[in-house]
Amino acid sequence: MKFIKSLYLNNFFFYVLIGVIGLFICAFIFPNMYNAVWLLVLGLVTFLGLDILLLYLARTGLEAERITPEKLSNGDLNPIKINLKNHYNFPVSVKIIDEIPFQFQVRNFKIVKTIKAAAQKEIGYDLRPTQRGEYYFGSLNVYVSSPLRLISRRFSFDNNQMVPTYPSYIQLRKYDLIAFSNNLFQYGIKKIRRIGHTMEFEQIKEYVQGDDLRTLNWKATAKRNSLMVNQFQDEKSQSVYMAIDKGRVMQMPFGGLSLLDYAINSSLVLSNVILKKQDKAGLFSFSKKVENRVFAERRGSQMQKILETLYNIKTDFFESDYSRLYVDIKKNINQRSLIILYTNFETMDGLNRQLPYLKGIAKSHLLVVVFFQNTELNSIINKKTTTIQEVYDKVIAEKFMFEKRLIVNELKKYGIHSVLTQPENLTLDAINKYLEIKSRGIL
Repeated sequence: MKFIKSLYLNNFFFYVLIGVIGLFICAFIFPNMYNAVWLLVLGLVTFLGLDILLLYLARTGLEAERITPEKLSNGDLNPIKINLKNHYNFPVSVKIIDEIPFQFQVRNFKIVKTIKAAAQKEIGYDLRPTQRGEYYFGSLNVYVSSPLRLISRRFSFDNNQMVPTYPSYIQLRKYDLIAFSNNLFQYGIKKIRRIGHTMEFEQIKEYVQGDDLRTLNWKATAKRNSLMVNQFQDEKSQSVYMAIDKGRVMQMPFGGLSLLDYAINSSLVLSNVILKKQDKAGLFSFSKKVENRVFAERRGSQMQKILETLYNIKTDFFESDYSRLYVDIKKNINQRSLIILYTNFETMDGLNRQLPYLKGIAKSHLLVVVFFQNTELNSIINKKTTTIQEVYDKVIAEKFMFEKRLIVNELKKYGIHSVLTQPENLTLDAINKYLEIKSRGIL
């Protein structure tokens, strides 16, 4: 029974069989061909038996192993490798059908390769998950054919392998050194001109072009007979909280990811930058209630704690309760902190309903509201209109885009900082804003 389940007839066998049937039809017209056709049938059966012997005489004809990362990075391309080892003493053709997790909804996965006799080969492909959670791989099916190509023998490996999908730790590695780099243009980070400096003295150093002339140390300059300046460092151990709205306004999808997942990925990267800048990073999420709380600290295990918390954020996308958010911040965050609020406002009415609570938070803390541009509207705005309906759609789209700019101005009026960004630029823009605040020393 096991032998029958692993034996498959290839398309080439059926092509030959169709050819033989065609010759039998021709034999009715040309009777002299009849015996020759039967010889072809005998040859086909012989080669079929030989092919079976070639593939099944070796007990372990082929070995395969699927190598996956310890965890997948949400929203990024993750490399999956398949190692193949051919134990046959002849080259084989392999067709790989990997049963990848159902979340990807891929039904036509197939890789065809040739492996030399007694050789090894590594084959790779990429997967891009778009939601956090557990991903179960099925069997790794490898169909092996000999040079005769009449049949295939199926080998199955690595059944029910589970790999968790975490927030985008690949982005975390990408920007890992961003807090220390003086040349941030390569990352798309804007340099912020320092309009003041904190009072934490670091060292006296020799003047180089670009240093603030106001920091010249005249006594050290006289002693060394060269310009010397006082160097100050940013204040450390300041508390930074990321508040993630997981209500229904964050359900909108862009590029396969919801706004909530973009916010989670950005929070992970930003937490790493905050800790590298010697500040304390914390976070919490909210919708009907405030949960997933990590208090701002600067411990060595803080990043792992934040990563696990972000991984476990789950939501039914209820209506967000900003009054509960305000009360919770008032109760639990006593020290003045930077609070980066990831949310989304589409209209001024939506902002005005929550504005009293935002103003209340901004009285005690430095509040930055991060919300999103609807990039789908750009295609409508930039499209050339030819009908009245298209003109109407374009006007409505421009109205929504204009309201986003009005929201920025309205928040600015009450001393609330804001970041209006496209989903794909969220991480960079959030880091920009944090570095700007640190550079200006306004926390």
